[in-house]
Amino acid sequence: DAFVAFHVNKVLVSKYLKPLQIGELAPDQPSIEPTKNEMLVKDFRELRATVERMGLLEPNQLFFFLLLAHILLLDIAAWLILFYFGTSLLPFVFSLLVLTISQVQASWLQHDLGHLSVFRKTKWNHLLHKFVMCHLIGASANWWTLLHSQHHAKPNCFHKDPDIDMHPFLFTLGKKFSVELGIKKKKYMPYNHQHRYFFITLPPLLFPTYFHYHTFYIAYTKKYWVDLAWMLTFYIRFFCTYGSLLEIKILNCLISLHRMLESSWFVWVSQMNHIPMDIDYDKNLDWMSTQLQATCNVEQSLFNDWFTGHLNFQIEHHLFPTMPRHNYWKVAPLVKSLCAKHGIEYQCKPLLTAFADIVHSLKNWGELWLDAYLHK
Repeated sequence: DAFVAFHVNKVLVSKYLKPLQIGELAPDQPSIEPTKNEMLVKDFRELRATVERMGLLEPNQLFFFLLLAHILLLDIAAWLILFYFGTSLLPFVFSLLVLTISQVQASWLQHDLGHLSVFRKTKWNHLLHKFVMCHLIGASANWWTLLHSQHHAKPNCFHKDPDIDMHPFLFTLGKKFSVELGIKKKKYMPYNHQHRYFFITLPPLLFPTYFHYHTFYIAYTKKYWVDLAWMLTFYIRFFCTYGSLLEIKILNCLISLHRMLESSWFVWVSQMNHIPMDIDYDKNLDWMSTQLQATCNVEQSLFNDWFTGHLNFQIEHHLFPTMPRHNYWKVAPLVKSLCAKHGIEYQCKPLLTAFADIVHSLKNWGELWLDAYLHK
């Protein structure tokens, strides 16, 4: 199911798997492991077939063209504001906000391209992915694909999902791991205050610190030379255009502030669907159970769709990673029906509630750690 979910051209990628085949199952051997729900697997595969028949995996390229157009227009507008209105405080602030919006929306678009959901042909997705991720944002497309594919395969599974690698060095995550950490008397940070220092650490600093350096580190060590060349064009373009208007100190201020704002927007949106959910070791569950226990949705609205890049439909996105985002709302009722049939909770909450749940979860886990840590 993971193989089917991730790949568009299954005939092509199947060729790479042939050398790995070690044999066939004996006729008397079960085809599904005992940890997996056989009826749920069957029903989900029927749902997948229904989705394909309905054409919900087919992209509307006009939709994505308009997304790219509004990103490019905002990017140009950010520079034009400084060019026409000067570099005083008010134009600087407006330019900073417009640039941040452009960058975040580019992040959502590169996410679509990385999941091969914009074009029918994989190579076009890869090419535009490099343009958006490397040239418009300044990060490595291959770096993102490497980490994000692992996240999708095993969301919220400790040691397998890189998105929760912040445990235990920065935060303690999940009920089970918080208690374990306390019992072992381990304390890398004052976890009982993590719901407070979260505001001044992960949201504003993830992009300017960790992501900024990690993308270059991975691109260099894994020899992603094409990505590095594309990334260089971002910095050349940025310093040539804004450097002609701003002094070096102000330019550095613009870069730092827009990365911090972009980081804050990204972290709140990306973590609202996962952090409050179950975090555990890999239980080797079936595909649908694995995704549903680690993801939740946020209510649909025009603003929420735009603000989150349609990641408010996180459940549908995780079940069908290659589905174009404009079709999530169409498949959502079918997913809800399947969840109801098998007694699986389908969580959907308001946007602000989802944000608050991040903080509440961190607070609860910090308290669990402290109780276990102080227990004699």
